Amino acid sequence: MDRFFLPHALPVRQSLAIAAPPRRTLARLAALMLCGAPLAVLAQAADGDEEPQAPAPVLRTSPRLQEELPAGIRQQLPVFVRGDRVTGQPDIRATIEGNAELRRGDTVIRADHMDYDVAEDRAKASGQVRINRAGNLYDGTLLDLRVDAFNGFFSDARYRFLQTQAHGEATRVDFIDRDRSVVHDATYTTCQRGDEASWQPDWIIRAKTIHLDQAEDVGTAEGGVLEFKGVPILPVGSISFPLSERRKSGLLPPTVGLNSVSGVEYAQPYYWNIAPNRDATITPVLMSRRGVAVGSEFRYLEPRYSGELSADYMPKDALRERQRWSYGIRHRAALDTPAGDVALGLDVRRVSDDDYWRDFSSRLFSHGGVSGAQPQNAQRLLPGQASLNWTRGEHSVSLSTLKWQTLQDVTSPITPPYDRMPQLRWRYQPLPLAGGFDVSVEADTTVFHADRRYYAQPNGRRSYAMAQIGRPFLAPAGFITPRVQLHSTQYEFDDPLANGQRQASRTLPTFSLDSGLVFERDARFFGGDYLQTLEPRAFYAYTPYSDQSLLPVYDTAPNDFNFASIYTENAFGGNDRLADNNLLTLGVTTRLLHPGTGAEAARFGVAQRLRFADQRVTMPGALPITDRVSDVLLGAGINWTPQWGLDSTVQYNPSTGRSQRTTVAVRYAPGSYRTLSAAYRMQKVTNLIALPSEQIDLGWQWPLSDLWGERGDKGRATGGRWYSVGRLNYSLQDRKLVDTIVGLEYESCCWIGRVVLERLQSSLVTANTRLLLQLEFTGFSRLSLGSNPLATLQRHVPGYRFLRDNVSQPSRFSQYD
Repeated sequence: MDRFFLPHALPVRQSLAIAAPPRRTLARLAALMLCGAPLAVLAQAADGDEEPQAPAPVLRTSPRLQEELPAGIRQQLPVFVRGDRVTGQPDIRATIEGNAELRRGDTVIRADHMDYDVAEDRAKASGQVRINRAGNLYDGTLLDLRVDAFNGFFSDARYRFLQTQAHGEATRVDFIDRDRSVVHDATYTTCQRGDEASWQPDWIIRAKTIHLDQAEDVGTAEGGVLEFKGVPILPVGSISFPLSERRKSGLLPPTVGLNSVSGVEYAQPYYWNIAPNRDATITPVLMSRRGVAVGSEFRYLEPRYSGELSADYMPKDALRERQRWSYGIRHRAALDTPAGDVALGLDVRRVSDDDYWRDFSSRLFSHGGVSGAQPQNAQRLLPGQASLNWTRGEHSVSLSTLKWQTLQDVTSPITPPYDRMPQLRWRYQPLPLAGGFDVSVEADTTVFHADRRYYAQPNGRRSYAMAQIGRPFLAPAGFITPRVQLHSTQYEFDDPLANGQRQASRTLPTFSLDSGLVFERDARFFGGDYLQTLEPRAFYAYTPYSDQSLLPVYDTAPNDFNFASIYTENAFGGNDRLADNNLLTLGVTTRLLHPGTGAEAARFGVAQRLRFADQRVTMPGALPITDRVSDVLLGAGINWTPQWGLDSTVQYNPSTGRSQRTTVAVRYAPGSYRTLSAAYRMQKVTNLIALPSEQIDLGWQWPLSDLWGERGDKGRATGGRWYSVGRLNYSLQDRKLVDTIVGLEYESCCWIGRVVLERLQSSLVTANTRLLLQLEFTGFSRLSLGSNPLATLQRHVPGYRFLRDNVSQPSRFSQYD
């Protein structure tokens, strides 16, 4: 740049040549030069004719870019100083008195008095001193700092970090480098300071030293205590905590609880952040009545594969007088090859005994357990499955095995499903052929095996093939789709059937004709404009009768009677039964659509089957269907506003004049952390298919402060607010609560408290009851009493959201200096 001899107003690395102008003019010149004013303006200020207005400072280099600059380039960033009085020698030193300021890159230092040594890049400041480095603030009385290396000390300091808004005080801060510092006789909290002079944070760490590593986003406190509401609750010999949301290795907060069966429970998890794509958790557990156990979990994530490994082990359970264990393996892999796409899947879960699901249904080990993806609560069918899939173009092939572990209960035994050892499937589905025909072929061969104590039918091999061809005729006002299917099935048994045969076969065709119309009109309801549709539909299906009463049932069950299954060719799911059909399904649906967005505001539908012949193919023990007219299926869905929603289905029997099954669900969600849901479900015995039941289900999450008028912001959780949360499942038939979850949440500015009472039915006569307590310190960690209540609330309460789940990261400009 052009040399302009204005001593002390230039960057300190420029030379001095003449005496300084008057001090009042010098202060203005220093500010102008810092802001990049043109030389004409600087000359005008030097003459003292006017006092030009300095433009606002401009951030020349973003903090992120400065962090990425190499040290050699960063050292070349200019240093700007200004103040009421600036003296010194260019390229050697500068002394600033009154409103002293030094800027270099993302670092700004302000003080009453400051000395800057150019050669050592060293600033010494006293009085009211403030440092702003990339949004992190430090205030104190005495500073000695090498600016670029950010190495030095700060006495009687107060600090605030941008990322977490955490702050504290210390007698001394030692800056080791740009990322690391040591705070002595320190405090640390994320509670925001109030206006009153007597303000005290709700929670605070008081420690002899706190090591802060912002490169790893980890803080380590030594020789102190964690206080909550002025009460010490956790001694801090040495504890680490996060400075951001990044993962880190170390001890996680312990879990302490009381269980009516296991007694006092204490779990101390250790988290190991092995790599960005790998981690592990090891959790020793002490149960006063059962003994010692350990749980572990290992997770990995690669571009082509991922998975979780978990295991729990108890050498001796004093209550059961035996060792207890469980393990789980989940692995998924995908590979692109010249021969096609290959995928591998593995899901194995096993436990030591039939009582494991009952004793440890709460998943005691918070990071271990049988399943890393699903809760183990009341899970009595544990899979052992492996699959290999290949896909190329129009062809796909899969080879899989599946073996179940069934956890039996003497008061409520269940029939284990058949193992598939193995199953081979092939599917061919080309693009539509010439003339618009849709064609597909699929084949399956499976070996079924089960314990013969539970079945009166033999094990066997079933080979199945199905080919179909259809021709959709589409028009703007409707469609017609005729389709023909051919089913062929072959059985081979290890023991003979009742007729003495060891083999059986079945080949049947199916014809269907699906058709529908769509009418539209503009309509107006309740003051709103809508597009109303009227969609009649007719579906005819025909399959001839074939006696299948001697064939075993391996994987087949009746389809649920709903709007999705009523327009299908087969009344059964699976390949062991093909219903003999000669029926016509008639239905009509009307919808109200918002014309601007196409969103569905309301939907009403009705459908019924007309049967022209008896359905003689049934499940074992069920009677043939002789009614010429089926039950009427009624459905309604209303989403008049985004806040309200209703969904209902009624299966009405015209002969009896009563409903066979009714489901009505209502949802109200006016904003975040505000949701109410209610459902009524009733089902009667229908052809020995399902057990009767009648239940009411209620779920909610709602701020209690709304009840007395303090509504606040509905879009986010706010500090100092109570929330009620829960779910109640009541059986009208048994006249008792089946499952109960009720709790309270309290959110302050820097912590969240939860207390949850959970009672879940584990069998017909027994239930598990737990009391879950948790303190979540914002920006620090969670302390839980009992198992983690967050997992319980998210799993059981419809629409539940974690408090503070939408908090955004602060911008550096929120603390721009």
